[in-house]
Amino acid sequence: MDAEHSKAIGSGTGLILGKFMPPHLGHQYLVDFGRHYVRELTVLVCSLPSEPISGELRYRWMCEMFPQATVRLVHVTDDLPQEPKDHPQFWQIWHDVVRRYLPSGPDFVFACEDYGYRLAEILGARYIPVDRGRDLVPVSATAIRNDPMAHWRYIPPVVRPYYVRRVCLFGPESTGKTTLAADLAKHYDTVWVGEHARPLLDHKAGVCDVADIPLIARGQIAAEEALARQANRILICDTDPLLTTVWSDVLFNGCPDWLHSAAEQRHYDLYLLLDVDVPWVQDGQRYLSHARRDFFVRCRDVLTQLNRPFVGIKGNWDERLAAATRAIDDLLSPRRAGSVQPNAAPS
Repeated sequence: MDAEHSKAIGSGTGLILGKFMPPHLGHQYLVDFGRHYVRELTVLVCSLPSEPISGELRYRWMCEMFPQATVRLVHVTDDLPQEPKDHPQFWQIWHDVVRRYLPSGPDFVFACEDYGYRLAEILGARYIPVDRGRDLVPVSATAIRNDPMAHWRYIPPVVRPYYVRRVCLFGPESTGKTTLAADLAKHYDTVWVGEHARPLLDHKAGVCDVADIPLIARGQIAAEEALARQANRILICDTDPLLTTVWSDVLFNGCPDWLHSAAEQRHYDLYLLLDVDVPWVQDGQRYLSHARRDFFVRCRDVLTQLNRPFVGIKGNWDERLAAATRAIDDLLSPRRAGSVQPNAAPS
């Protein structure tokens, strides 16, 4: 390699623009390619209010994937034409937008699509095609939006909480929720969220005070959001904040308003409501051996009142696991791919 060529490596400025709806590993490769090619890379994250994933969320995802110390990220929210047929001055408009953020223009334009040729031409730059045939990272944002489960391997960890299917085990104590959660996680090669109340109350011999309720709820939410990034398509939750509100009402005749609100706003794709047709086992943190059926009815009623999707689970341990996997398999089936609401929980 001659000295002149060596000096050119890592020099100049580059541009990438896109919707990143959502960002995926193809985008990861494109941006990483660009930032290793030039000295300074600018990435324009372009969004419109009408798009199905908010631009602000996409920009936050990109900021976490590519810290500003390595890439200059800009969120462009102008109401811009999306195709040349949309406006007679299409290319001039985009030229002006780019020059707003790069007044002297980039030296290179990186893209995996043919528009890169024309964009580079109007900017006086050189077009560098990157994986144009998507042979290296065979995925598109459209494919992920249409069926995220089928393309899970290409979804970055920061984006996964938005698409992960959340399944919550719900119901009275001593009905096998924890055992079933662990078995389901193993079956689906994923992770499961334990019951935060247990380690929180261990040092108190399992005694729950009213001041513990907010801590239990906050810990449950934090654990779930942390593990959602590690989940493989599905996140199994041993409990949820809604069940914490039921316990608070039973033990203390009330619950903080903020907790009711937070519990009702959280999204789960499926609840598995466990029946009490199994033996009671005392483990040091159980209270209601005498009122299991009443507690079950409370659980069923709150799910019904809030219109939560749930399936009843009963029978012996093998029958429970079989019923649970049937319900989850249906949730993950291709025919359901485009019908499940993305998660509103923060990622």
